[in-house]
Amino acid sequence: MKRVTILGSTGSVGCNTAELLAADPQSFAVEALVANRNAAKLAQQARTLRAKRAVVADESCYGELRDALSGSGIEAAAGAEAVVEAALMPAEFVCSAIVGAAGLPATLAAIRRGATIGLANKETLVCAGALAMAEVRQHGATLVPVDSEHSAIFQVLDLDALDRVEKIVLTASGGPFRTWSLERMASVTPSQAVAHPNWSMGAKISVDSATMMNKGLEVIEAFHLFPVGEARIEAIVHPQSVVHSMVAYADGSVLAQLGTPDMRTPIAVALAWPGRMATTAPRLDLAKMADLTFETLDYARFPAFKLARLALQAGGAAPTILNAANEVAVAAFLGGGLGFLGIADCVSGVLDGYAPPAPASIADVVAIDALARVRAREWIDAPRPRAVLAAAESRG
Repeated sequence: MKRVTILGSTGSVGCNTAELLAADPQSFAVEALVANRNAAKLAQQARTLRAKRAVVADESCYGELRDALSGSGIEAAAGAEAVVEAALMPAEFVCSAIVGAAGLPATLAAIRRGATIGLANKETLVCAGALAMAEVRQHGATLVPVDSEHSAIFQVLDLDALDRVEKIVLTASGGPFRTWSLERMASVTPSQAVAHPNWSMGAKISVDSATMMNKGLEVIEAFHLFPVGEARIEAIVHPQSVVHSMVAYADGSVLAQLGTPDMRTPIAVALAWPGRMATTAPRLDLAKMADLTFETLDYARFPAFKLARLALQAGGAAPTILNAANEVAVAAFLGGGLGFLGIADCVSGVLDGYAPPAPASIADVVAIDALARVRAREWIDAPRPRAVLAAAESRG
């Protein structure tokens, strides 16, 4: 039996992972489940999967979790240190699905003990890509991407022939606003932004998809996962989300991975790697597909993507700052304190005003991240042009 730990078990990726484990109890044993504060859901998962330990990051939720697990024999724990301790438990496979930079410490802990990481937390590589990959090499860990796009590339990229790769092409649905004008996007509400047309995701990732920041973060992640160089990584809009990504080779071949937009498939690829496992994800019926279309990504309509690309090209601390400022700006938008277009404006403002030296350690990454968040909050709290705040003001 393969021992598994899920970091972020109550989120979208975590719940799908738990569903796959529950469907095949003969193949998997659960060491630990980690959630932020949803103690009730976490306890339910822990009992179903017979986990050894359940952890809530928010210590105020510990009592609820302990009571919900009473009599089960499952250990309850809480706090940041307990999250890292869960990652250190002897699971061969760790699903890293905590959203945002908060997932970095536990993911690194799993990397440092040489585990196989099912990586859904792209921020680990966005914030600390070079440092994290050095840790992977040093400790013999394995990263198997869980994002559908990176999973697709992982499945069709010939790592022994990287010099024969012309380019990697990440596909993007374009989100709910791919045909909207900037003027119309100025009035976007949180409820509109989280209503992704194809995928079921959490609020933060859904907003990132709507701004296309998510695709920019994925380009940075791909840069570290697949060493072909920044210039050979592209993105294209594919509204149907059937072709998950492609690799073009020097002989003219383009290899693509296709499937329905269901996260259980890339999660299963990571869980069973290097083998395959069955899932109940809907099967793709190409005969019923009306069409498969592709469009150039519009940088003017989606400035967040361009900011991510520029941050990757700049290197150093820029990707860490980009991610931190974006997390703060998205939270402000979801809370009604910033207009939709203000998200990219905030990130741009912080990048322009904060240029520390490149991080030389994980401690440097944490410090840069923290100060970038302060700068982002200051930018949001400062007087803004009315156009930036219009949407927030209209919501009261």
